[in-house]
Amino acid sequence: MSNYQEGYDYYVLKCKEFGIEPINLYHYLKSLSEEQLAAYNDRADR
Repeated sequence: MSNYQEGYDYYVLKCKEFGIEPINLYHYLKSLSEEQLAAYNDRADR
């Protein structure tokens, strides 16, 4: 789960840089594509 949190934290940082309101973590995770989820899981396995 920490990899998901790291990705979300980066997303929030970028939203703030561009002055937009980020969605919450639940919606962030629900919006990830299968490819993105697979990449997170692959990284977590290392």
